[in-house]
Amino acid sequence: MRILVLGSGGREHAFSWKIAQSPRCEALFIAPGNAGTAAVGTNVNLAVNDFEGIGSFVKQENIDLVVVGPEDPLVNGISNYFKADPQLAEIGLVGPSKEGAQLEGSKDFSKQFMERHQVPTARSRTFTKATLEEGLNYVSSHPLPVVLKADGLAAGKGVIIAESHEQARETLKEMLVDAKFGEASSRVVIEQYLDGIELSVFVLTDGENYKILPEAKDYKRIGEGDTGLNTGGMGAVTPVPFANASFLQKVEDRVVKPTVNGLKSEGIDYKGFIFIGLMNVNGDPYVIEYNVRMGDPETQVVLPKIKSDLLDLLLATTDGTLGQTEYTTHDEAFTTVVMVSGGYPGSYPKGYAIRGIDEVNEATVFHAGTKSGDDKAVLTSGGRVLAVTGKGDSVEKALENAYNGVSKISWQDEYHRRDIGQDILKLINQ
Repeated sequence: MRILVLGSGGREHAFSWKIAQSPRCEALFIAPGNAGTAAVGTNVNLAVNDFEGIGSFVKQENIDLVVVGPEDPLVNGISNYFKADPQLAEIGLVGPSKEGAQLEGSKDFSKQFMERHQVPTARSRTFTKATLEEGLNYVSSHPLPVVLKADGLAAGKGVIIAESHEQARETLKEMLVDAKFGEASSRVVIEQYLDGIELSVFVLTDGENYKILPEAKDYKRIGEGDTGLNTGGMGAVTPVPFANASFLQKVEDRVVKPTVNGLKSEGIDYKGFIFIGLMNVNGDPYVIEYNVRMGDPETQVVLPKIKSDLLDLLLATTDGTLGQTEYTTHDEAFTTVVMVSGGYPGSYPKGYAIRGIDEVNEATVFHAGTKSGDDKAVLTSGGRVLAVTGKGDSVEKALENAYNGVSKISWQDEYHRRDIGQDILKLINQ
């Protein structure tokens, strides 16, 4: 089979790494890819939103399957573009329609969807610039802390947790009046704060059937002890000890089934991943958000955890046979530590030479923001640069292997959190 993966981050390197292991993979292309994906397939200089260019490449190279990594092309309707072209309509594409992608593309849409289908979530209201005064009055009397979310895509940075009413009012004005997140914050969802432990559950669906993939816990804040600004993710761990069989059964019954059935009942074409961001509140699951693709860096632990051929699952998703397709997982724990450019998630320099990747043998190094330089040098080209994934018989051993790998890699102004998974270890050792 000839496969095209769209994207250039750590998630796409993990997908490419896993797909390349399949005996059914004859040729693998990644657009645009990074220095890591170039080692397992062929990078193609195409932007993820260049639908015309992607369509032409798919026809020219006789691609059998397209795996869409990031959310942008899904929200912009790449699935619909393929369906509208008779030649492309027959190509398998892993990713929902534009209508389905609203689950991530619009926080307001997803909240209303959850309400329609009785999916447990925090209480919320949505405001626009036209209803600013009403919104200011609402947050002034809202219990603290107050969660404010940009309605649209904001690269994982559109959520602010205000600890005071003054901060909530200022943030609402910044988002609606000053367009803090551009068009993404032209609508703002104000939400009840849920106090609990966060985790992510991943679902693959063909529109009728679904498979629940390994769960993971990620770490969003830049600083140790979960302090500082939100990022796209600084690390991840699977399995999650508090996600026991009883809790995951509640997730399936109360969240997964009504979500998949809700999409079907509304006639929404959905063949792909559903990332469910959950809060475990006293043993009960509440949905914080939906994403319509795999998480990053959770993919870097979830895919290594899957023992089976990933290509079998992806093909079953596109041809509607997921109900007859089983998969198995490894017994080991997997953890990933993200290495970032100094200054991230603010501004940061690019182009630093990375040393030591080849010396790592106790972990797998997934490239995120890298590019190839002269003389086979690997250079930094993004905020999140590498994700180093360790495995082990325990979470503790997996973390040890990941951090041993991290210790061998360096570049100017590199930064990583040193406390990934420590909260998990405390739970295990209680």
